[in-house]
Amino acid sequence: MITKSTLRTSRPTATHGITSRLALGAIVGPVAFTIAWLILGALSPGYTLWGTVIAPYSAVHQPISGLGLGVTGPAMNTAFVLCGMILLAGVFGVVRSIPLNSACRRACIALLGFTPIGMVACGIFTLRSFFPHTLGFLLAAGAPVLAFAVTGFILRRVPTWRRLGTLLILGSPLTLMLMVVYFATFTPTIAGIQTGVAGLTQRLLVIEVHAWFVAMGWWAVRQPRVAPSRHD
Repeated sequence: MITKSTLRTSRPTATHGITSRLALGAIVGPVAFTIAWLILGALSPGYTLWGTVIAPYSAVHQPISGLGLGVTGPAMNTAFVLCGMILLAGVFGVVRSIPLNSACRRACIALLGFTPIGMVACGIFTLRSFFPHTLGFLLAAGAPVLAFAVTGFILRRVPTWRRLGTLLILGSPLTLMLMVVYFATFTPTIAGIQTGVAGLTQRLLVIEVHAWFVAMGWWAVRQPRVAPSRHD
């Protein structure tokens, strides 16, 4: 016989299960995206940008977005959009799993959500649409400089998340440093993307940013069930 007390117990458990599954997106999205650019980078014969043939494709010289052009374009752009959407669901799941008030949750979702939104934008606007594509990249890889710091300080107020919060705060200057290194090695010209190490420095930046989302997703999945916040 189902009683009111049974319903009160089962509803948070069911909600927790849905939240945990959503939080997995913070792991699946970045991992799937990394696998996509690794495989497509090995398969790409090169691409044409603004009338210039760039071949062969080099992960050392050229950006991940170069895979969004040529024969690998449909697959890479699909990966940008799908992995971004999965990561966005993951961000929602991670933040919902943390016992925070509504204002803090909205702030964390808004700030952390810039990265998956930027990924989706990079999939919709390829390198040929240089300015919107660059804006998408800045959202995806640059916004975490602020997002990690603010989210880290918020997480430090939650005992079970304090350690990750401290690490996330340290992730903010690390992300800024890698962003600076990337732009120091990047030359936005056809000749520039065929030489240098901008492809490598960009990948280090992207991996570092995504690693923090994976850590948050893993932390959220491992947390015990908590009662919904009184502020919800």
